[in-house]
Amino acid sequence: MSSKIRTISTIGIMGFGAFGRLMARHLQPHFALRVCDPGNAPAANTSGKGLQPATAAEVAACDLVILAVPVPSIPEAITTLRPHLKAGAIVLDVGSVKIGPARAMQAALPDDVEIIGTHPLFGPQSARNGLAGLKIALCPIRGKSTPRIAAFLRHVLKLKVIVTTADAHDREVAMVQGLTHLIAKILVRMEPLPRTMTTASFDLLMQATEMVRYDAPNVFMAIERANPHAKAVRDRFFALAEEMRLFLENGHLEAAPSAAALPHKVAEVAQA
Repeated sequence: MSSKIRTISTIGIMGFGAFGRLMARHLQPHFALRVCDPGNAPAANTSGKGLQPATAAEVAACDLVILAVPVPSIPEAITTLRPHLKAGAIVLDVGSVKIGPARAMQAALPDDVEIIGTHPLFGPQSARNGLAGLKIALCPIRGKSTPRIAAFLRHVLKLKVIVTTADAHDREVAMVQGLTHLIAKILVRMEPLPRTMTTASFDLLMQATEMVRYDAPNVFMAIERANPHAKAVRDRFFALAEEMRLFLENGHLEAAPSAAALPHKVAEVAQA
């Protein structure tokens, strides 16, 4: 299917949380925006191409519609928007997982609507100095508009675009985000942490923690619970951590994990 909309002039955003606001700031210079969020209604803004608060029907009538809602809320958003979407419209989501949203959109959206799953691999904290050089994953689901969306993201917003599948995305993100957010949550619970006598590696660990510290709870739950590959990564991480704990407590080879599971230097000590 090729979209009947040759030029995208209007973008509808369903949801205006922290990420919705970030998107609006960078898209408003290029497109007229219509935003619907009953619990967080935006103020009208005439800068750039303009931003107007809108009803769900007005958002759905736009050329491109972005679902900027928590992953569990995507089915409800689709149900609300579906009757008002025009033929050839392009619908995107921006969730941290892709398999579930992709299935929901493909099953419930009209056949004459194009669908692209997206995951901006950044948030308000990591994008505070701009978007240039940051990454975004695109998962084509239905239609042929992915190349032109990718071109805008690359050449105008200066993002690094990764075109992939929903399953390949979730497999990698289960490790990339699943472990990062998990470790960050645990470190926050260990506070107060040293802030003066620190090493460069510890400072980097703290920087990574700060990047995700204030993410909404639904983001963490989506990463850890809505990704079907995340549990296997978590289970392996905790199993290896337990093996390492036993090795350090007992200090002999019988209690140690296999050399392949140990850091290089620790493995050498275990085998000495």
